[in-house]
Amino acid sequence: MVVSIFNDVIGPVMRGPSSSHCAAALRIGRLARELMGNDFTDVLVEFDRNGSLPTTHDTQGSDMGLFGGLMGWDAADERLPGSMQTLKNTGVRIAIETVDAGDPHPNTYRLTLRSDKETHTLRAISTGGGIMEVIDIDGFAVSIFGDCRETLLWVEGDAAAVATELGKHFDAYYIKVMEAEKRRLLQVKGAEFVSDEVVANLSGVNSVKRLSPVLPILSGRDVKVPFTTCAEMLEFDAGKGTPLWKLAVAYEMARGGITEAEVIAKMVDIVRILRKSVAEGIAGTEYEDRVLGHQSGRFDEMMRAGQLLDGGALNKIILYVTALMEVKSSMGVIVAAPTAGACAALPGAVIAMAESLNLSEEDMAKALLASGIIGVFIATRWTFAAEVGGCQAEGGSAASMAAAALVTLANGSLNQAVAASSMAFQSMIGLICDPIANRVEAPCLGKNVMAAANALCNANMALAGYDPLIPLDEVIETAKQVAKQMPREVRCTNLGGLSITPTAKAIEARLEAKRASSCGSGCGCG
Repeated sequence: MVVSIFNDVIGPVMRGPSSSHCAAALRIGRLARELMGNDFTDVLVEFDRNGSLPTTHDTQGSDMGLFGGLMGWDAADERLPGSMQTLKNTGVRIAIETVDAGDPHPNTYRLTLRSDKETHTLRAISTGGGIMEVIDIDGFAVSIFGDCRETLLWVEGDAAAVATELGKHFDAYYIKVMEAEKRRLLQVKGAEFVSDEVVANLSGVNSVKRLSPVLPILSGRDVKVPFTTCAEMLEFDAGKGTPLWKLAVAYEMARGGITEAEVIAKMVDIVRILRKSVAEGIAGTEYEDRVLGHQSGRFDEMMRAGQLLDGGALNKIILYVTALMEVKSSMGVIVAAPTAGACAALPGAVIAMAESLNLSEEDMAKALLASGIIGVFIATRWTFAAEVGGCQAEGGSAASMAAAALVTLANGSLNQAVAASSMAFQSMIGLICDPIANRVEAPCLGKNVMAAANALCNANMALAGYDPLIPLDEVIETAKQVAKQMPREVRCTNLGGLSITPTAKAIEARLEAKRASSCGSGCGCG
């Protein structure tokens, strides 16, 4: 799938502590629900023992996302924290097991769903920032990102002949014929579903399932974008010095088949969601199952009273970053930008700085678009998933993106924006992920603040002509290689760093005891 700014980088709009856990799991759950025709009585969830999910699925939002998706809910639905219990209340039996599956990806979901009429299996991976891919259905190797309408046809006899006949009646983007253990499946991607009328003209079709898109930007036939790396973007610009945000718009127009006005309007809508969340965070948030309470309100009071050290606009950035992190930790509405764990650095820096400069929401949107194209380069070449790359994949990416956005707010040049992005990422290579008590709050809060401050420093350095030395593409590739050298224990599995200190373990035990006493069954309902 070709990366989209709105699908993969700035978004989804969601609730929950982790986008790779909660938002991606919700999308997987919604597809699994449709695979069963919205009718199932039993759900078995299996996690590989050596993956990240056995130790994090209940505390980082996988459960609430997955079961919310199985309920058919949206990622920003206020009922999400209680999704597991709600699903149980409908009569569905749920089992969660840890198995030795040998899954190569640490965020792998294995689902078996049953009803009185049928049983289906589904295997999917969460690849970071809320993006997922279904890689197996009923033993057939599929590839479903949720970016178009998918029709699955189980057939008897000559599947290739059925595919040929289907092509005469339906304008498909893609048809794949699969066979496994004498069973045959056609996977059909298109702008529309294969209709019942078309199916009626096909011989040997004994079952049809239709899976709806779960991403905001859909894919058309043969999607082509003008560039996928920073070097290609600079070549595309050909020295004209086009503002970075305009290049981002050109990319997203090609990717989604939408107009410039639509691209900007979509990002303005996101800006308004973020500004509302900042205000809610400063006003105060509450949630039982969290490590840190409301702290940004006191920072705001002291900043207004002149009782903090003079940090200029940086103090406002700190306030907005911490407010957004508190909203995330209280299951409020956030935007994964590029992830939920690193949701605050980029928007906090952009909105605070824009307000300090008396700029408009459209200016904020353009800055976020500029950051989005930097994120495209990262997501295309690598990942935002901490389970794969450590916090350098989340906080490092956020800092890199935010630096380019801040240069854009200052009307800096294309080369300055790219330079700031490279320098900001360079200083965060090797950053580990070690959430205390398995909640994505600390040291995540400080790392978001650090990423935003890093972005501001490197934006100003780039504006002053500092030399980044290493091109951004090479920095991204270096972070990718460093990730391969990082031990599993420091890549968001609650097995290393601050997460295994005595104090962290004591906090974790206290929260687990509180959770068990509040709901009795440890269901994760919060």
